Amino acid sequence: MTSLLHKELEHLEKQLLALTAIVEENVQLSYRALAERDVPLAERLIASDEVVNRKEVELEEECLKILALHQPVANDLRMIVAILKINNNLERIADQAVNISERTVDLARFPQVECPLNLNDMAQKVIIMLEKSIVALINADLEVAQDVLELDEEVDTLHSHNYKLFKDYIRQNPDSIDTVLNYLTTSRHLERVADLATNIAEDVIYLNEGTIVRHTIA
Repeated sequence: MTSLLHKELEHLEKQLLALTAIVEENVQLSYRALAERDVPLAERLIASDEVVNRKEVELEEECLKILALHQPVANDLRMIVAILKINNNLERIADQAVNISERTVDLARFPQVECPLNLNDMAQKVIIMLEKSIVALINADLEVAQDVLELDEEVDTLHSHNYKLFKDYIRQNPDSIDTVLNYLTTSRHLERVADLATNIAEDVIYLNEGTIVRHTIA
């Protein structure tokens, strides 16, 4: 690796880690806004998505410039490919945080109904998955990356159960469907964050082992 390429790859990594910090915070705050019905916080998060979009584009452009100028191979090429994929997944996670924030704004239009779904446990697991995927990325920790893959099944189970809870509740409280549908949609958004955190963990494994584990987890 040339000295210039080494410096540019280090800069890419710093940009990626800066983006992960923003996205992780946005996910945490989006659920806090929902749980506390904090509409001003939700609106600030929606507005801040432009920052994430800009940083995602800047990082992608840097990756493409390095590919064009240096034509890296082997480990260097694998690193850039992984960074491109993780960058895209982070932007999509940020979009889910915006979606959750939009549910908070929509909920304010309706009478308050206590959430009949198990969103708290689900959100906690999803946030842990996101944190672990970032730790795995920073430390090249394959064991932590594997933890993320295993937690994804637990989140899928919680989402399926939330769907059942939703149907049971609406049968008894049909007038609350608009409100409770926002909670079910939030469950779906959280499940998507878990899927995307899993993608990042898979990319960490690819970056460090050169092994594509997508679709191979039993």
